[in-house]
Amino acid sequence: MKRHRCSRIRTLVAAGVMLPSAVAAQGAPWPEKPVRIVLGFAAGSSVDAIARLLGNRLGETWTRPVLIENVPGSAGNLAAERVARATPDGYTLYYSGNAAIVVNPSLYEKLGFDPARDFVPITNLVETPNVLAVHPSLPVKSVQALVALAKARPGELSYASAGSGTSQHLAAELFNTMAGVKTVHVPYKLAHQQSLDLLGGRVEFSFGNIVGLAPFIRQGRLRALAVSSLQRSSVFPDLPTMDELGFAQFDATAWFGLLAPTGTPAAIVRRIHEDARRALAGTELRARLTEFGAQVIANTPEQFAAQIRAETPKWAKLVKALGLKAD
Repeated sequence: MKRHRCSRIRTLVAAGVMLPSAVAAQGAPWPEKPVRIVLGFAAGSSVDAIARLLGNRLGETWTRPVLIENVPGSAGNLAAERVARATPDGYTLYYSGNAAIVVNPSLYEKLGFDPARDFVPITNLVETPNVLAVHPSLPVKSVQALVALAKARPGELSYASAGSGTSQHLAAELFNTMAGVKTVHVPYKLAHQQSLDLLGGRVEFSFGNIVGLAPFIRQGRLRALAVSSLQRSSVFPDLPTMDELGFAQFDATAWFGLLAPTGTPAAIVRRIHEDARRALAGTELRARLTEFGAQVIANTPEQFAAQIRAETPKWAKLVKALGLKAD
């Protein structure tokens, strides 16, 4: 009788009839506790502001706190390493810029993570252009004038970036190469220090993220010369693109997306994507992001994965051509 009962249970399981315990495991609600979003940017930065806006909306949807954990440094590598080692249960997510995922593998000799092996893409949330801005004391009012000044003072002008491998760094090095000038890279770990030094004239220019620099440009504390995207920005529609100014196909746009540790259940990945997409589609949040200069993307996990696969060799080729290495 006992043997017959065991055989009967095995038959039911094989036929797809789940036992109560198995049903509970498969249908366990998510999330049951706070969700942690780790980002490689300092608190108070423009990227942090966007993450917190999204986190607030997701927290309302999930009726669970969404905790933003700032782990700045090494162009996102430190945050990526932390998430790569986390339990793949959907409770630890990585809010990443493109640097850590598609640039750093070719820029750094050693990484404590492998983007392709250690992460599953969820969605590319938003994209933002960088804006070429100078301190008002610099006697230039156009990109052409900046090029002329840099040629007259080779190796003397310096530019600020959010770190090696960031779109800001690559934009400036692409500018150096295409303009035939030599300027000095000054990478920063903290966004507010980068802004303070640019505002104080301790560095002459930056391809800074438009979200962070827009307020200072509006106040006249910085002078904007161009944007790094192929399309003009809705925030400053009168600003030309670098491409328009003769820097053919100049494109150094930043994106910010969500990823999870490899092994995170597909159903949870789908749930996070759908809830993030709905949050970004909300009128209030979309308006705030547009005000910041961010373009909502919210693509699917498959589309985001394809984007990462396409961009990785593109940036690797540029890093090699420019002879760049992490500072």
